[in-house]
Amino acid sequence: MLVDSHCHIDGGAFDDDRDEVVRRARDAGVVAMLNIGTGDPHSDDFQKAVAVAEKYENVFASVGVHPHDAKLYDDKAERHLIDLAKSEKVIAWGEIGLDYYYDHSPRDVQREVFRRQIRTARELDLSIIIHSRDADDETVEILTEEFAWNADIPVRNSVDADKDVRVPLRGIMHCFGGTPEMAEALLPLGFMISFAGNVTFKKAENLRESAKVVPLDRLLIETDCPFLTPIPFRGKRNEPAYVEHTARFLAELYGVSYETLAEQTTKNFLDFFGLKLPTN
Repeated sequence: MLVDSHCHIDGGAFDDDRDEVVRRARDAGVVAMLNIGTGDPHSDDFQKAVAVAEKYENVFASVGVHPHDAKLYDDKAERHLIDLAKSEKVIAWGEIGLDYYYDHSPRDVQREVFRRQIRTARELDLSIIIHSRDADDETVEILTEEFAWNADIPVRNSVDADKDVRVPLRGIMHCFGGTPEMAEALLPLGFMISFAGNVTFKKAENLRESAKVVPLDRLLIETDCPFLTPIPFRGKRNEPAYVEHTARFLAELYGVSYETLAEQTTKNFLDFFGLKLPTN
């Protein structure tokens, strides 16, 4: 059994064969997929991401504004995403974070929106999915600061408004691309760390060194499809069924059997989100 902890199967790359993509994933042993909503929060981009999760039993969704689109985040966008997060299939907020490689949004705006979304997610008792590129130090700094005051924010949707409810932050660093030092800084915060198909690339020795410091019980695997297709399919469109190849590669890197790594990463995902194993 496998889980694709981060995919984008609501995108246009899958419009012609989405049913077949989900079927192939199931046939490959993928028992759950987390479909990550992205795009303009003032458009119907996120509705589509949630609708895909609601259509398929073993697909879940997240909502949250990517750092590329941080400049579009405002009160209206936040209310829209909070409304979508009411779906029982939405289990996380993200991907959020910092991207200093492309700088599609100003860096000060990225930082402000990153903090704002962390706090919104925590108030909603949703785990956060983090994107970080070329921003290791500031990502760790912000996360460390935000996680340090876990006890200070009440849950917005508490059933009993008079009850003092405190929920700790929980996070996943998706498609890890940082240094071993970054991974070591995130582990004490309770983060799960996820690796995508690029860990299989010939020149990705830095990612492999980072993976080695992540304990097996804190590891997740993902496709980030349609991007980052693992070897031996690099150059083709990625899809959830291909998470098997990343799993096999990491099993060899960790020195464990493929079955052990697949079972543990599936357990990690299900336990992290408090999910029961899908039956179909």
